[in-house]
Parts: sequence; structure tokens; C-alpha cells
Amino acid sequence: MGEQTVFVNGEFVPAAEARISVFDHGLLYGDGIYDTALCWNGRMFKLEAHLDRLFRSLAYVKIESPYERGRLSELVLETVRRNDLENAYVKTIITRGTTEKPLLDARGADPGCVIFALPYLSLVSDEARRQGVRLKTSTLRRTPVSSHDPRVKSLNYLNIVLGLIEAQAAGADTAVMLDLEGHVVEGAGFNVFAARNGVLTTPATGVLEGITRATVLELAGELGLTADTQNMTLYDLYTADEVFLSSTAGGLMPVREVDGRPIGHGQPGPLYQQIADAYLQLLESDRHGTSVYPDRD
Repeated sequence: MGEQTVFVNGEFVPAAEARISVFDHGLLYGDGIYDTALCWNGRMFKLEAHLDRLFRSLAYVKIESPYERGRLSELVLETVRRNDLENAYVKTIITRGTTEKPLLDARGADPGCVIFALPYLSLVSDEARRQGVRLKTSTLRRTPVSSHDPRVKSLNYLNIVLGLIEAQAAGADTAVMLDLEGHVVEGAGFNVFAARNGVLTTPATGVLEGITRATVLELAGELGLTADTQNMTLYDLYTADEVFLSSTAGGLMPVREVDGRPIGHGQPGPLYQQIADAYLQLLESDRHGTSVYPDRD
């Protein structure tokens, strides 16, 4: 891969020359929205679903996209093309932008847009993906829906960043978080699944509506597995036969340990493997793929 090309506020530039204003609300206040998508084998996976989520988040925080949906889709594809990537981690960021004065007042803001594409990334190491991830429950609570709905994929992730720092300091790979009532919600960039007696569950509320999460539920149905969303507590994780994570960055990741407690046999389980295999097959197909390089098809 040569020098990375980034789209910044209307133009494609070399990454070393990419600039945003120091007065941008995204930098000053975490006032912006982002979405992370996956390109696999030259195809953007579920691009329309990612754009749906992005525009829902924008509507919630009352930021108007500087580009209409069709144009933004083209810009995402062009960013991947300009970096000549087949498998890529693609992030689209739309900020409130700049205002006349760098204060909280957002009136008159001029929204900004950044899009970049990197070679495919994973939230955890290759070793953790093979052997299973070690989770630690954060002492911090996930921001409640009454304060900031987790379905909004905003730039303000300090709550989750601090949870991850805490987990890593304790020797775990990553953190899982609870809400104020003690329900398991999500982790540092991922959704959570647990399986017991062949039944798959994932938290119902207080979580990001993950595209990979939705895909797992779809695949479970196709495989004839029983899967549902419901409120979950640490009891459901500690006593599960299997636990695994889902994320755009890394796909599906098995969990071998939660808070020092081995999960199942302490290694990736058969239900996880069945769904992970189906997920990879789906990525390898063109069922939900938007071609980045139509001239190569």
C-alpha cells in the first residue's frame, strides 16, 4: 500500500496533508457522528445499512450531512478505490463543523466530513481471535439512554475509552460494560452474544444497533438456531456455554474468559464456529456487497 489518501471537506488529499480546523466542534466537544464499514474482496458489505444508521444518527443530533446520501455513498467507494484496497476498514465522520465563535452554541455551524480507508483492522490480536478474548467488566457504567442514546454512533466515546483502559490495565483484552441497572449492554466497540443450551441471546436495549450484530441474528435464523434479544446480566455471561463478540472491526470474536471465569471449556465453542463460518461465507459471497471496482467484476 502506498501513501494513504483521505477525503477531507471536499477534496482527496494525501494523509500527511489532511487537515481539519482546530475550531471544529468534533474536536472541541466530540460533536459529530461516525460510521465504520467493511470492504471485503473489493465489495462494501451492507453499505446501505451503514448509511441508514449514519443518517439516523445525524437526524438525532440535528446535523445536516454536507452531502446527500447518493453522493456520500460514491465518496465512500471512491476513498477505497483511491487507496487500492480489497479488504478495508472504512470510516466516515461527519462533524458539526465550525462556527463563528468556538463556543458550545452550534447555530450557523458549517458541517465537516472526513472519510478514510485502511487495511482491514481487528479490535483484538490474532492470538486472541484464535484462542478467545479475555473480558473484564468495567467499573464504569455505559452512558444511559436518558443522557445519550447508545444507538447514536457519536464521536463522544470517552466513556468506552476509559473502560477499555481499565480492562487493559487489569490484563484483559477488552472491556464489557453494564448499564445503571446492572444489565450487560456492550463493550469497547462491539456487541455481545451468549449461548446456553443452544439458545443464542444478545442484549436488547442500551446498545449500538451493530450491523454485524444484526447479521449474526439473520445468520442464526438461516441456520435454524434459536436467537433472541433480551435483558442480560453478568449471570448470563458467567454461566454461558459460549460467549462471543461482534464488530465491523474483527467480525466475530470468541470469548474464553469473563472476569477471570472460564466460559464453557475456555476455548471457542461449536456454536460460535458455526456462525463464524457462515459469516465468512456471507462476506465471500456478493449477497450484500456493493462493488468498489466494477471494472474488475
